[in-house]
Amino acid sequence: MANGALILAIDQGTTSSRAILFDPEGETVAVSQFEFSQIFPDDGWVEHDPEEIWDTTLRAVREVLGSNARGNRAVAAIGITNQRETSVVWDRVTGKPVYNAIVWQDRRTADDCRLLESNGHLDVVRQKTGLLLDPYFSATKVAWILDRVPGARESAVDGNLAFGTIDSFLIWRLTKGRVHATDATNASRTSLFNIVTQNWDDELLDIFRVPAQVLPTVMDSADDFGIADSTVIGEQIPIAGVAGDQQAAAIGQCCFDVGSLKSTYGTGCFALVNTGPKPITSDHRLLSTIAYRLDGQVTYALEGSIFVAGAAVQWLRDGIKIIDHAAETEALASDAEPSSGLMVVPAFTGLGAPYWDPDSRAAILGMSRATNRADIVRATLRSICYQTHDLVTAMREDGVAVHTLKVDGGMVANNWFTQGLADLLSVEVDRPVIMETTALGAAYLAGLQVGLYGSLDDIRTNWSLDRRFEPAAIDSSEKLKRWKRAVAAVRSFADD
Repeated sequence: MANGALILAIDQGTTSSRAILFDPEGETVAVSQFEFSQIFPDDGWVEHDPEEIWDTTLRAVREVLGSNARGNRAVAAIGITNQRETSVVWDRVTGKPVYNAIVWQDRRTADDCRLLESNGHLDVVRQKTGLLLDPYFSATKVAWILDRVPGARESAVDGNLAFGTIDSFLIWRLTKGRVHATDATNASRTSLFNIVTQNWDDELLDIFRVPAQVLPTVMDSADDFGIADSTVIGEQIPIAGVAGDQQAAAIGQCCFDVGSLKSTYGTGCFALVNTGPKPITSDHRLLSTIAYRLDGQVTYALEGSIFVAGAAVQWLRDGIKIIDHAAETEALASDAEPSSGLMVVPAFTGLGAPYWDPDSRAAILGMSRATNRADIVRATLRSICYQTHDLVTAMREDGVAVHTLKVDGGMVANNWFTQGLADLLSVEVDRPVIMETTALGAAYLAGLQVGLYGSLDDIRTNWSLDRRFEPAAIDSSEKLKRWKRAVAAVRSFADD
């Protein structure tokens, strides 16, 4: 399988850009990571500076390529994984963005989505894309930029502008503008790509008013995405694998069998289950999406999206400043009074699946004079468990049997939280030895393309269990009812 060569994974996330060198066994050789600014211009608006994304990515890549741990080993390929749906429009000549990147969390186009739904477009969007009409997805973000930036729409029609999710923007920059491409997983999150025909769809482009001239070429998840230029990163390395972060995590978790389920707890929480060669239409407002496309063959998934998970812990630290480090939450949650009844609904940017309510906002409910910071920390962590329960319940009601959940992301290092997931869901929760599953999935795709792995079975042998959390026999029905009441209260307040 291996010849000593390494794989470079670029993991461009919502709050930081990372570069990781892996060996073919999936072991980490070197890591570099830089955080970047979160921009909040208005209520529910979230932006990133694409130049800061590029700068932090480039610094991380150069740092790991020059690390002592690498030694004299060659880097066989680059894999890229990225925050999905976040949208950038840039000038094809200068390479400069015409506006900040509009982030997946952004809610500014909620009214546009409601108008599209009232005009009868929901059914065709669902049928062709597997998605709902929600500001989460890329299409309305692109239209917003083209409409608001003076001259942008005309320039786009003339072929002078390019649109891409973050993977596409990075590929463009790494190849010095030679390649404008994305992969099928990222394309499937734009609302412009037909996941059945595997093409950009003219009817969808017309509905969302996005000119075809701005679109990237859609490629397999393991494919030839061009060569990273030596003048950019110091050496020439082929870009050979690309996938959106949640699909990359599923690959890193080796979810290659129908029914295999993973949930990633990063900035948000995303549960994705492999549904095989045919898409499943959810009756409970989950998303049908592409898990990966290899050699032209599509594997589909059913996905539930929670907009705020680790971001809620970040809020505890940076927003209300009741913790100094995320690692404190385990001890605080363990020490808190379990019968306090406190509920946190972390709807800072609306509610995702199965509610899809962009107008809801966060709330703490049920406080008394005895409420302390440990209670708030515990309730915040529990809110992520409750939201995961909502997703898994929807999957089960859509006919998916759920027996085991593979988990990853920063939050699952917290044993109290991960055990709480097992207890509430009544399933075994498996945490892998190698936790960098998102970056690892991108590396696996690149390794497949350049021949470091002969098949998915070669990759599967790398996965190993760190710890299995067995569910305790606990009746959580009253707590779940209380959670439902808390969500209803938040949604009712938003309606007012």
